Amino acid sequence: MERFDVKRGLMKQIMEDGGLGALARKYFENVEEDGKTSFSGSHDIMTSIKAHFSEGGALVIDVTNVPPNFDDPEAMKIAQDSRKRWTQFLDEATGYNSKQRGDKAKEWAKKASKAKSAVNAARHFMKLSSNVSEEVKAQAESLIEEIETALKENENTRAAGRGEKLDKLFK
Repeated sequence: MERFDVKRGLMKQIMEDGGLGALARKYFENVEEDGKTSFSGSHDIMTSIKAHFSEGGALVIDVTNVPPNFDDPEAMKIAQDSRKRWTQFLDEATGYNSKQRGDKAKEWAKKASKAKSAVNAARHFMKLSSNVSEEVKAQAESLIEEIETALKENENTRAAGRGEKLDKLFK
Protein backbone atom coordinates (compact mmCIF):
# COMPACT_ATOMS: atom_id res chain seq x y z
CA MET A 1 0.00 0.00 0.00
CA GLU A 2 1.38 3.37 -1.01
CA ARG A 3 0.18 6.84 -0.08
CA PHE A 4 0.71 9.89 -2.27
CA ASP A 5 -0.04 13.52 -1.45
CA VAL A 6 -2.39 15.22 -3.91
CA LYS A 7 -2.09 18.89 -4.85
CA ARG A 8 -4.70 21.09 -3.26
CA GLY A 9 -7.82 21.39 -5.43
CA LEU A 10 -6.82 18.60 -7.83
CA MET A 11 -9.05 15.97 -6.26
CA LYS A 12 -12.08 18.20 -6.82
CA GLN A 13 -11.04 18.74 -10.46
CA ILE A 14 -10.66 14.98 -11.01
CA MET A 15 -14.14 14.41 -9.56
CA GLU A 16 -15.59 17.05 -11.90
CA ASP A 17 -13.86 15.35 -14.86
CA GLY A 18 -15.52 11.99 -14.18
CA GLY A 19 -13.66 10.64 -11.18
CA LEU A 20 -10.56 8.61 -10.45
CA GLY A 21 -11.78 5.68 -12.56
CA ALA A 22 -12.17 7.90 -15.63
CA LEU A 23 -8.63 9.15 -15.17
CA ALA A 24 -7.35 5.58 -14.76
CA ARG A 25 -9.01 4.51 -18.04
CA LYS A 26 -6.68 6.88 -19.88
CA TYR A 27 -3.70 4.76 -18.75
CA PHE A 28 -4.89 1.24 -17.88
CA GLU A 29 -6.83 -1.47 -19.76
CA ASN A 30 -9.20 -3.05 -17.27
CA VAL A 31 -10.72 -0.46 -14.94
CA GLU A 32 -13.83 -0.80 -12.78
CA GLU A 33 -15.06 2.26 -10.94
CA ASP A 34 -15.99 1.89 -7.29
CA GLY A 35 -17.57 5.33 -7.12
CA LYS A 36 -15.97 8.59 -8.22
CA THR A 37 -13.18 8.40 -5.65
CA SER A 38 -11.91 4.86 -6.27
CA PHE A 39 -11.28 2.15 -8.84
CA SER A 40 -9.78 -1.29 -9.27
CA GLY A 41 -8.14 -2.59 -12.39
CA SER A 42 -5.10 -4.08 -14.08
CA HIS A 43 -2.72 -3.46 -16.96
CA ASP A 44 -0.10 -5.90 -18.35
CA ILE A 45 2.47 -6.57 -15.58
CA MET A 46 0.29 -4.76 -13.02
CA THR A 47 -2.08 -7.64 -12.26
CA SER A 48 -4.01 -5.70 -9.62
CA ILE A 49 -4.42 -1.97 -9.06
CA LYS A 50 -6.71 -0.71 -6.30
CA ALA A 51 -6.78 3.02 -5.68
CA HIS A 52 -8.86 5.54 -3.78
CA PHE A 53 -8.72 9.08 -2.48
CA SER A 54 -8.63 9.12 1.31
CA GLU A 55 -10.68 11.52 3.40
CA GLY A 56 -7.44 13.39 4.12
CA GLY A 57 -6.98 14.12 0.42
CA ALA A 58 -4.27 11.58 -0.38
CA LEU A 59 -4.15 8.97 -3.13
CA VAL A 60 -3.86 5.49 -1.62
CA ILE A 61 -2.87 2.68 -3.99
CA ASP A 62 -2.25 -1.03 -3.66
CA VAL A 63 -0.52 -2.51 -6.72
CA THR A 64 0.57 -6.07 -7.48
CA ASN A 65 3.24 -6.38 -10.16
CA VAL A 66 4.59 -9.55 -11.75
CA PRO A 67 8.17 -9.47 -13.04
CA PRO A 68 8.53 -9.69 -16.82
CA ASN A 69 10.60 -12.29 -18.65
CA PHE A 70 13.88 -10.37 -18.78
CA ASP A 71 15.14 -12.52 -21.66
CA ASP A 72 12.22 -11.59 -23.92
CA PRO A 73 12.65 -8.17 -25.60
CA GLU A 74 8.91 -7.90 -26.27
CA ALA A 75 8.09 -8.57 -22.59
CA MET A 76 10.59 -5.87 -21.61
CA LYS A 77 8.91 -3.37 -23.98
CA ILE A 78 5.55 -4.15 -22.40
CA ALA A 79 7.02 -3.71 -18.91
CA GLN A 80 8.59 -0.38 -19.86
CA ASP A 81 5.29 0.80 -21.32
CA SER A 82 3.47 -0.26 -18.14
CA ARG A 83 5.97 1.64 -16.01
CA LYS A 84 5.59 4.73 -18.21
CA ARG A 85 1.79 4.57 -17.94
CA TRP A 86 2.05 4.13 -14.16
CA THR A 87 4.24 7.22 -13.82
CA GLN A 88 2.01 9.30 -16.09
CA PHE A 89 -1.06 8.25 -14.11
CA LEU A 90 0.59 9.22 -10.81
CA ASP A 91 1.71 12.56 -12.27
CA GLU A 92 -1.82 13.41 -13.35
CA ALA A 93 -3.61 11.95 -10.30
CA THR A 94 -1.39 13.72 -7.76
CA GLY A 95 -0.35 16.87 -9.59
CA TYR A 96 3.28 16.17 -8.65
CA ASN A 97 6.17 14.70 -10.64
CA SER A 98 8.14 11.74 -9.28
CA LYS A 99 10.76 13.88 -7.51
CA GLN A 100 8.07 15.99 -5.85
CA ARG A 101 6.20 12.81 -4.79
CA GLY A 102 9.41 11.51 -3.23
CA ASP A 103 9.96 14.79 -1.39
CA LYS A 104 6.36 14.76 -0.13
CA ALA A 105 6.75 11.16 1.08
CA LYS A 106 9.91 12.10 3.00
CA GLU A 107 8.12 15.06 4.52
CA TRP A 108 5.21 12.80 5.54
CA ALA A 109 7.55 10.28 7.19
CA LYS A 110 9.44 13.08 8.94
CA LYS A 111 6.20 14.29 10.54
CA ALA A 112 5.52 10.82 11.96
CA SER A 113 9.09 10.58 13.22
CA LYS A 114 8.86 13.95 14.96
CA ALA A 115 5.60 12.97 16.65
CA LYS A 116 7.04 9.66 17.88
CA SER A 117 10.13 11.46 19.13
CA ALA A 118 8.01 13.93 21.08
CA VAL A 119 6.15 11.05 22.75
CA ASN A 120 9.38 9.29 23.69
CA ALA A 121 10.94 12.49 25.05
CA ALA A 122 7.85 13.34 27.10
CA ARG A 123 7.61 9.87 28.62
CA HIS A 124 11.32 9.88 29.43
CA PHE A 125 11.09 13.35 31.01
CA MET A 126 8.04 12.41 33.11
CA LYS A 127 9.78 9.26 34.29
CA LEU A 128 12.93 11.09 35.40
CA SER A 129 11.44 14.32 36.72
CA SER A 130 9.96 14.51 40.19
CA ASN A 131 8.58 18.04 39.89
CA VAL A 132 6.02 17.50 37.09
CA SER A 133 2.53 18.17 38.44
CA GLU A 134 -0.27 15.63 38.05
CA GLU A 135 -2.15 18.15 35.93
CA VAL A 136 0.75 18.43 33.44
CA LYS A 137 1.13 14.64 33.42
CA ALA A 138 -2.57 14.27 32.62
CA GLN A 139 -2.30 16.83 29.80
CA ALA A 140 0.76 15.02 28.44
CA GLU A 141 -0.94 11.62 28.53
CA SER A 142 -3.95 13.07 26.73
CA LEU A 143 -1.72 14.53 24.01
CA ILE A 144 0.21 11.25 23.74
CA GLU A 145 -3.07 9.40 23.25
CA GLU A 146 -4.09 11.88 20.51
CA ILE A 147 -0.70 11.48 18.81
CA GLU A 148 -0.86 7.69 18.87
CA THR A 149 -4.42 7.72 17.49
CA ALA A 150 -3.43 10.13 14.71
CA LEU A 151 -0.44 7.95 13.77
CA LYS A 152 -2.64 4.84 13.63
CA GLU A 153 -5.07 6.72 11.37
CA ASN A 154 -2.15 7.81 9.15
CA GLU A 155 -2.74 11.48 10.00
CA ASN A 156 0.90 12.45 10.39
CA THR A 157 0.31 16.19 10.06
CA ARG A 158 -2.08 16.20 13.02
CA ALA A 159 0.28 13.94 14.99
CA ALA A 160 3.22 16.29 14.35
CA GLY A 161 1.16 19.29 15.49
CA ARG A 162 0.18 17.53 18.69
CA GLY A 163 3.84 16.54 19.15
CA GLU A 164 4.88 20.20 19.03
CA LYS A 165 2.23 21.00 21.61
CA LEU A 166 3.55 18.17 23.80
CA ASP A 167 7.11 19.52 23.50
CA LYS A 168 5.95 23.00 24.57
CA LEU A 169 4.26 21.51 27.62
CA PHE A 170 7.65 20.64 29.11
CA LYS A 171 9.57 23.80 28.11
